[in-house]
Amino acid sequence: MKTHSTKYLMAGESSVNRSRWLKALAKLSVLVCAVVVPLSGCTTTSRVFQEDWTPYSSVKLTEGDAISITFPSSPDLNTAQRIRRDGKIDLKTVGEVQAAGKTPKELEKDILKLFEKDLVLKEVSVILQSTSYPVFVVGSVMHPGKVMAERPISALEAVMEAGGFDNAKANMRRVGVLRTEEGRVTHYILNLKCVLDGKCKQLFYLRPYDIVYIPEKVF
Repeated sequence: MKTHSTKYLMAGESSVNRSRWLKALAKLSVLVCAVVVPLSGCTTTSRVFQEDWTPYSSVKLTEGDAISITFPSSPDLNTAQRIRRDGKIDLKTVGEVQAAGKTPKELEKDILKLFEKDLVLKEVSVILQSTSYPVFVVGSVMHPGKVMAERPISALEAVMEAGGFDNAKANMRRVGVLRTEEGRVTHYILNLKCVLDGKCKQLFYLRPYDIVYIPEKVF
């Protein structure tokens, strides 16, 4: 399966490069459209799990991420550090612990198992302080392309980073999210108009390499 990447256009870029970039983006938009649009006639979509509404639990940790680990009953064990290139962190008394590839919640469970005999209060908190990963926003937005997230980012925030909706065309009630995990594509349909109108308060948080597609209105 061929994949297409998009990059921001730099000042002074030639019209030829601009044309090639737009053609590549158009192909990506068509590909996403071909997959997402058929879902508009469905009454069911992929289930949204609780972690998709929770920013810090839905993103897997990776090398270079800055995290803080807090032990409420043993503050001497508290630490703040970056995940090393080998994907590990160092903790007092237990040494190296694998962190990359796990969500903060998963890492919390692993750390609790290592320290459960030593903790009065069986509780530990892992907070992702900073990260960096790409998501893609295509379709009816002002500046489609790649968005680099420096923190957990919601679908609505990604759209805003891409210049916002093209109000003349965008169907904000049927925004699609494509997510690839373990070779399988999962589809979600979001009503972002509901969020913008203040009628919905939960935000859908993206994961690395998610594709957000804003279809056009059907007149």
